[in-house]
Amino acid sequence: MLGTLHAWHAVQRGHEVVHIEREAEARGASVRNFGLVWVSGRAGGEELDTALRARELWEEIAEGVPGLGFRANGSLTVVTNEAELAVARAAVARPDAAARGFALLGPEETRALNPALRGELLGALWCPRDAAVEPRTAQRALKDALLASGRYTFLGGREVRETIGEHAVRDDHGITHTGDAVVLCTGAWLGGLVRELVPDLPVRRVRLQMMQTEPLGEALPTSVADADSFRYYPAYGGPALDALAAAQSQPPVAAEHRMQLLMVQRADGGLTIGDTHEYAAPFAFDVDEDPYEHLTTVTESLLGRPLPKIRRRWAGVYAQCVDTTRVVHRQQVRSGIWLVTGPGGRGMTCAPAIAETTANELGW
Repeated sequence: MLGTLHAWHAVQRGHEVVHIEREAEARGASVRNFGLVWVSGRAGGEELDTALRARELWEEIAEGVPGLGFRANGSLTVVTNEAELAVARAAVARPDAAARGFALLGPEETRALNPALRGELLGALWCPRDAAVEPRTAQRALKDALLASGRYTFLGGREVRETIGEHAVRDDHGITHTGDAVVLCTGAWLGGLVRELVPDLPVRRVRLQMMQTEPLGEALPTSVADADSFRYYPAYGGPALDALAAAQSQPPVAAEHRMQLLMVQRADGGLTIGDTHEYAAPFAFDVDEDPYEHLTTVTESLLGRPLPKIRRRWAGVYAQCVDTTRVVHRQQVRSGIWLVTGPGGRGMTCAPAIAETTANELGW
């Protein structure tokens, strides 16, 4: 998605683009995520500004590319006890709460926005700036729109193996591609050419597990998070979160797998539910069942009903800057050649604005 959106900005500014993709179609984190455009938990300052700009861009792009499945559905972070409610109150008191659109809702207000939440709750932190797209189809929809421009060439199933002088790369078919600028958006692939270009790249890989259900049978009008998500997003740091951590331990499986509940309804009515965080490579090749059982329990407690049958389970890996206060790692690695990687869990949210910033900095 990050590479495709760089192509999007270039084409919109009148350039021709050759897009070289290792897979025949996107297979990595760009299609293995929630499709969330998640403003609510972003750190204040540059990260929030980037997310808000990206939110604007997603909506603008969707006007011409309806296949993105963009919807401004907002999010509810549900709280079930006083310690969690205190963190939500602190979030609403932030100086930038108005920019995020934060509001603290009681139980009835929460259910008025999302009647599917029939479980026991004290309220929710509402963020109307949050949105969603369809991750399994959004990149293809963008690609189709780019192809229709006549200024975009997609070369799937090819890997860039070597940089050639300035402004050129050679792929694994032995073909050299030359342009005015080369942008390498390598996702979670940090070996090979990337290691040769930047041996000390300050980026790590993160693995997560997710699942998707059969159709729920009713609308889930907003995206939903549980209060464990407070622990993993920088917007919520402070004394109230410290008090929550001291008073309320996560269940062992949630603590072991660094878990939060995020849930969004897909276009077909199914629910995408996750997730876990694993940082110690090498990662396992299989998935663990305990996190899925935990997610099912938490989700059913919020919905007040059994989950539909689980249709799919999967793992994904994304690249994250070691300095997590940085939105992305952007570096000129050769004359005319730039590397853009490591947005972490912000990738789907921030990709349009990250790509726009690259375009501006390169003078496109």
